Amino acid sequence: MIFGNAGNPKMLDPIFTDEGETYRITRQMLDTLIQNKPGTADLEPSLAEKWEPSNEGKTWTFSLKKGVKFHDGTPFNAKAVCFNFDRWFNMKGELAQNAMIYYGDVFEGFAKNEGAAKGDPVYKSCEVKDDSTAVLNLTKAKGAFPAAFTLPAFSMQSPDAVTKYKGDQVTGSSGAPTFSEYTSKYVTGTGPFKLESWDQAKGQVTLVKATDSPSQQAKVDKLIFKIIPDENARKQALKAGDIQGYDFPAPADYGLLRGDGEQVLIRPSFNVLYLGINQANNPKLKDPKVRQALAYGINREQFVKTKLAEGSDVATEFVPKVISGYTEDVKKYPYDKEQAKKLLQEAGATDLTLKFYYPTEVSRPYLPNPADTFTAISEDLKAIGIKVEAVAKPWNGGYKEDVQQLGKQDIHLLGWTGDYNDAGNFIGTFFGRQKKEFGFENKDLFKTLADADAAPAGDAHAQAYQKANKEVMEYLPAIPIAYPAPAIVVGPKVKGLVASPLTDERFNTVSVG
Repeated sequence: MIFGNAGNPKMLDPIFTDEGETYRITRQMLDTLIQNKPGTADLEPSLAEKWEPSNEGKTWTFSLKKGVKFHDGTPFNAKAVCFNFDRWFNMKGELAQNAMIYYGDVFEGFAKNEGAAKGDPVYKSCEVKDDSTAVLNLTKAKGAFPAAFTLPAFSMQSPDAVTKYKGDQVTGSSGAPTFSEYTSKYVTGTGPFKLESWDQAKGQVTLVKATDSPSQQAKVDKLIFKIIPDENARKQALKAGDIQGYDFPAPADYGLLRGDGEQVLIRPSFNVLYLGINQANNPKLKDPKVRQALAYGINREQFVKTKLAEGSDVATEFVPKVISGYTEDVKKYPYDKEQAKKLLQEAGATDLTLKFYYPTEVSRPYLPNPADTFTAISEDLKAIGIKVEAVAKPWNGGYKEDVQQLGKQDIHLLGWTGDYNDAGNFIGTFFGRQKKEFGFENKDLFKTLADADAAPAGDAHAQAYQKANKEVMEYLPAIPIAYPAPAIVVGPKVKGLVASPLTDERFNTVSVG
C-alpha cells in the first residue's frame, strides 16, 4: 500500500508535535492505552483492556494486555506505562516542553515548568501495582479523561529505545528546535507496523508489517507514505496507480474521481476552520469592534457553498454541532458588509492593514485548499476597506512556528480536527490560556474554561461548556469560518479502509487486490 501524503511528517515521536501528517504515520506504529472504535469517536480497548476511575476522577487504574512486546523485543507492562508518563512529566527544557503541545494542554504543567506551560501539573504519579496493572494518580479530575488517553501524543513507546537513542534530547533555538535521531530513525512501539526507513531527501517513509503486534495483524507487508505536496500531482499519481490513496481530495474533484472508479469516503464533520486574530501583533485588533468587523465582513455562507465539500456547514462557534457543549445560544455574526464598515469607522480603523498568513504544501481536513481559502477571505476583507499583505509559508517549513510560537501574523488561517469527543478539546485547546497565536489575556475567560474542564461528566460538563462557548463568541478572540466535511480517497482495488471522523484511519485492515 502506497499512500500519498501532502507533506513531510514533522518527526515520528508524536509527543513532540500536534500535526496530522505525523500522526497518520505514527498511528500505524504506536498504540495508546485506549483507542477510538474505527469510524467513530467511541472508546474501545487498546493496550489497556479495562480502565476504571476512582477517587472522584483523580485516580485511573489500567488493566493491561498481557504478553505484549515492543518492536525491539522488550516487554510492554505497567513499568513501561509509568516510564512514559514519567518521561513526559519530567521533560526538561523550554524547547522540548513547548513542542509538547498536547501534554501542555491536557496535563497543564510539568515537574518544573520551563516553557509556555505555566499551570500546576495535573499529573502526580504512576504506580506499578503489578506487571499488568498501572495506576495513574492526578492532582485533580479532568473532564477530558478518559477520551484524552486516545491521543496519539500519549502513545506508549519502548523505554529502552527512548533511553538508548536519547529521545528527550532537544537542541537548537526557539522556533527552530532540533530533535534527536530517535525521532526520525528509532521510534519504537507495539503497533501493527514498524519503521523501516524515513528517506527525507526522497520524501518517503516506509513501514513494514510487525508480525508480533498485539493489535490486529496487518494485511499488507509494507506500507509506504510518499510525500507529494501538490494536490493535482497526488490525483494524477492515484489515477496512474503509483499510489493507492491520498487524503483531503478537492471537493471539486469528487465527481471526477468517482467517475474514474476511485472510492471517495466522506468523513462526518468533526473539525472547525477559523481565522485566527493576533491581538499582540497589531494594537487595533485589541478593539472588539475591529474583531467584530472582520466577522461581519466575511461571507461564510458563500465560501462554504462554493469552496467546500458536500456536508460542510457554516460555523457559528468553535465547537462542532455533534459535540456535547455545542449551543445555538451564542452571539452570531452574519454577513453584513455595511455593519463591518461601520464598526471599522467607529473604531478609527478605516486604514487598517493586516499581515495575513496562510500555509502552503499542505491540505488539512479543515483546510483542503489553503490558497483558495486565503483568496476568498482576503477578497471579502478588501471589500470592507482592509488592506491585506499576504504571507505564504510551508506548513512544515515555518508556518506553524510563525503563527503559534512566534506570533508574527496579524491574522491567519488554521483549524482543528477533534482528537476526542469533548468541547474542551476545541475551545479549551484554543483559548484556555494565554498563547502566542492569539496574543490576548482574559483571566475571566480562562477561568470559565478551567471550570468547564473540571466539571463532572454529563449534564454539568455540557452546560459548563455551553457557558464557555457564549463567552468566547462575545469576546471573539478569533472567527469560526466553517465545519468542513473532509474526505479520503483510495483506488478501486483497496479494501478495508474505514473513514474516521477523527482522521484516525488505521491501515492494518487494508488490503490491495
